[in-house]
Amino acid sequence: MSLNVTPSAQRLHIAIFGRRNAGKSSLINAVTNQHVAIVSDIPGTTTDPVTKAMELLPLGPVAIIDTAGLDDVGPLGELRVQRSLAVLNKTDLALLVIDPGQEIGEYERDVVTRARQQNVPVVGVVNKADLYPDAASRPWREELDIPFVVVSALKRQGIDNLKMAIVQAAPKDWTMPTIVGDLIQPGDLVVLVIPIDKAAPKGRLILPQQQVIRDVLESDAVALVVKERELRHALASLTTRPGLVVTDSSAYLKAAADTPPDVPFTSFSILFARYKGDLPTLVAGVRAVKDLKPGDKVLIAEACTHHPVQDDIGRVKIPRWLRQVAGGELVFDVVSGGSMLPENLGDYKLVVHCGACMLNRREMLHRIMQAQSAGVPIANYGVLMAQIHGVLKRALSPFPHALAVLAPEEADLEDDLALLRRVMRS
Repeated sequence: MSLNVTPSAQRLHIAIFGRRNAGKSSLINAVTNQHVAIVSDIPGTTTDPVTKAMELLPLGPVAIIDTAGLDDVGPLGELRVQRSLAVLNKTDLALLVIDPGQEIGEYERDVVTRARQQNVPVVGVVNKADLYPDAASRPWREELDIPFVVVSALKRQGIDNLKMAIVQAAPKDWTMPTIVGDLIQPGDLVVLVIPIDKAAPKGRLILPQQQVIRDVLESDAVALVVKERELRHALASLTTRPGLVVTDSSAYLKAAADTPPDVPFTSFSILFARYKGDLPTLVAGVRAVKDLKPGDKVLIAEACTHHPVQDDIGRVKIPRWLRQVAGGELVFDVVSGGSMLPENLGDYKLVVHCGACMLNRREMLHRIMQAQSAGVPIANYGVLMAQIHGVLKRALSPFPHALAVLAPEEADLEDDLALLRRVMRS
């Protein structure tokens, strides 16, 4: 991915729903002013959700998602509809496209009901105004109790009004909190410990590292990037105390040992646990580690489809550590990419999720809520690795609300961490 492109996960996700041939793809072409979606009179042309990244002022970067028709038929059509509705899990704003030649029915009501259950705002888009001159006078708003805009995607009419409606309906808090900006002051020095990652393309830093560097710069602070072996020397050469040290999870032990106790310390993965999800819940999830027993099932959830490398964190290192803690073999399943978490989530004793740099915040929160609904503890790589390395309290020191999760069992937890450290070194 180009460093000049806003990551998909940081874009406002706008999903377009409607029946077949309602004009969803034409609407995308009109809104983007590009021919990015295939338009055809043949019902069911769009078979899978398709995402287009664009700039939509004044909202800025957005991702517009085209979906299959809600009235698709047959066994395959039912699967397409399910995949379309699943898009709501990562949607910040839904556009419901209406064909004035059809009455509002169960398909439209179902989308609005599902969206409300997930707190997703919906804007109705009455399309084909060029064919139905009376469309604007019909009682669309009363039918579904949502705001409506009348457009002609084919003639590019009413598109500016639609953009204004999108701006007005967009969640006021859709933009994610800053990654690190609220932890530092302008002029602060932030030291970033970045080992050379074998999983990253040659000559590149991985996405979370890029994003943290950008966030430091946007906060008018200074970023100093070092490998773990150079951290001690770099800190010794500084004339001012760093405002924060952020390490890759793979370098926890050395980075924590080399960082003075009075310097705030955390990891990229813990920053993203807060940025993309619910840090206190992910911290609470690590308590389940000490209760694992041989034969228990653990789900490893990855947000991307990277090619696993030798000693891969999620597929090799974490499973090895958890087996040692459990004192025997565990059953590990892996889901990756945009795959939904499995329906049998209740069969697992623990879910361990990656840093979610490829998911938007709504989708990660949805996954956390799925685990909570199934009664399954969920942690992420960085939180779990901090516990295993015995530095969890230190890595949570910048986040008192998350650190407080550990307070009720603080003494016992320290014993657990000491045990885990011995296991890790064995």
